[in-house]
Amino acid sequence: MKDQAKDTYDALWVSHTSLSDFVTCPRSYYIKNVYKDPKRGRKIKLMSPPLALGSAVHEVLETISSLPKETRFNESLIDQLETVWEKIKHEKGGFANENLEEQYKKRAKKMLENVTVHKGPLAGPAVKIKMDLPHFWLSEKDNIILCGKLDWLEYLPDTDSVHIIDFKTGVNEEATDSLQLPIYFLIAQNCQLRPVTRVSYWYLDRNNKPQEQPLPNSQECVNEVYKIAKDIKLARSLNRFKCHYGECRNCKSLEKILKGQAQYVGVDEFNRDVYILPELTQDDTDTSIIL
Repeated sequence: MKDQAKDTYDALWVSHTSLSDFVTCPRSYYIKNVYKDPKRGRKIKLMSPPLALGSAVHEVLETISSLPKETRFNESLIDQLETVWEKIKHEKGGFANENLEEQYKKRAKKMLENVTVHKGPLAGPAVKIKMDLPHFWLSEKDNIILCGKLDWLEYLPDTDSVHIIDFKTGVNEEATDSLQLPIYFLIAQNCQLRPVTRVSYWYLDRNNKPQEQPLPNSQECVNEVYKIAKDIKLARSLNRFKCHYGECRNCKSLEKILKGQAQYVGVDEFNRDVYILPELTQDDTDTSIIL
């Protein structure tokens, strides 16, 4: 295997989010993943209430994923949400007013209450990958690394295998051709030793248990992800990131940051400058994140 400590800095890192950004709109990919503010020297992030909601719920559940099964629910998830919410309250989460913020906070509480009542696999044994950000070499030759955080890996003792569970906090269901579970499937295959025998989405606002999905084909996943990653690498080498439509809803909102039309609200935990747009405070579509 290639010496990761030596080469990871210069590699192209791709994730489900960045791959999806590029497929949807290369210009959007550029602004989110390449562009740095010339004055501050930092990458930028556009925050919205749905994104804030998803971030808060995922952070709470990520915290308990690191605990032994006997102690995961010793502390109220709602109490933990209160602590996490401090990071995204008011304008930091893109909330236009207190009423809007309260609506989203109630939705977050409802999801965590659902998990508390219907613990299901979250009460059983789980596998935790010993990497802050799980990653592996998608292509050593092309210097490409695939990375991503998996929400939950349930351990299945009968088969000594794992079940990937991805938490969903949005109102829309994931598209059938989404690469999210296939990418997590590859990461789980390459970053821990047990086979993956099940993959599921858990829509926390409306389902009491995970909804199992077809198991991806490993080689087909590699081929599809590798093709997109190669296209990204070429675009970066040519510095060519054009929107497929000249301008779309994805890049249009982000362009407003570059034009000085967005409100700056601070720096996040990944050292990105965070901005909000008033017109996005009611939007409930951009809800997918990689923790």
